[in-house]
Amino acid sequence: MKWPSDWFRRIMRFVCIGLGPAVLLGAIQACSEVPPPTRRPAPGQWGEDNVAVGHLGHASVLIKMTGTFILTDPTFGNRIGITIGPLTLGPKRLVKPALPVENLPPLSAVLISHAHFDSLDLPSLRLLPRGATLIAPLACGDLLGDLGFARYIELGWGEWATVGGVTIEAVPVKHWGNRLPWGQWRGYNAYLLSKDGVHLLFAPDTAYTSTFSRFRREGPQLVAAVIGNGAYDPWIRKHASPEQVWRMFEESGAQYLIPIHWNTFRLGKEPVGDAMRRLLKAAGADAHKIVIREIGGEWSWRHPAS
Repeated sequence: MKWPSDWFRRIMRFVCIGLGPAVLLGAIQACSEVPPPTRRPAPGQWGEDNVAVGHLGHASVLIKMTGTFILTDPTFGNRIGITIGPLTLGPKRLVKPALPVENLPPLSAVLISHAHFDSLDLPSLRLLPRGATLIAPLACGDLLGDLGFARYIELGWGEWATVGGVTIEAVPVKHWGNRLPWGQWRGYNAYLLSKDGVHLLFAPDTAYTSTFSRFRREGPQLVAAVIGNGAYDPWIRKHASPEQVWRMFEESGAQYLIPIHWNTFRLGKEPVGDAMRRLLKAAGADAHKIVIREIGGEWSWRHPAS
């Protein structure tokens, strides 16, 4: 019976590729206390700014656009990966979520960028209130369709939906959507969020791509770009290096950069802190445009005319 062992090897190889070299080590490490972040967002104090953002950890971002709250790629557990009974085979958190689930404001939408375990975390999704609209890439319904959210919407590149007055458009990225060795059919997205003439890009996982230059050339003008900045060593063909993140940000024409996907889980071989250090170096004199630099950091912006 060769089939089981072959598939077991393929699954473990995929987990190592998709979640990083720390997966197997993380699966067998003894449990220890996860430290809290040094900061915690306070969404109740964000006021009526046109847009506000809080980095909760990894690709989990809380976004408010003139009163509409959106949560991206929620991960609230101590580990991510394959769950077998009480055991999760995957890397452990380096820092607690900047907000616990019970402190989240009422959500209008939850966005899933792709089906990897560090972005589509089923245990975390099951913790959320079901009143929100759940938005995901194509062909993820077998994982998400029966979770009981008020609405479930799948978007392919160029398709859009409106929730709470926010138009959410799926944008192409250079990544992949498999959750396990099979699943090449699953989609993977970035998202353009637009409300009241304000536009924000959420792109948590991508290798370098010139796709975002369309916003500089054709519009709409981005106030901020939220871009993944981590797991580039050795996965440079699927995740951008810090220098490439800065290049994509500049090519997008966005006013501000919010880097995510770093220092929450060890998914690559780069040292902890390397991603932000290199990004700040690449930015040079324009480093002030990087407006969130730590997990738990927050940033808000009000239209000059308001």
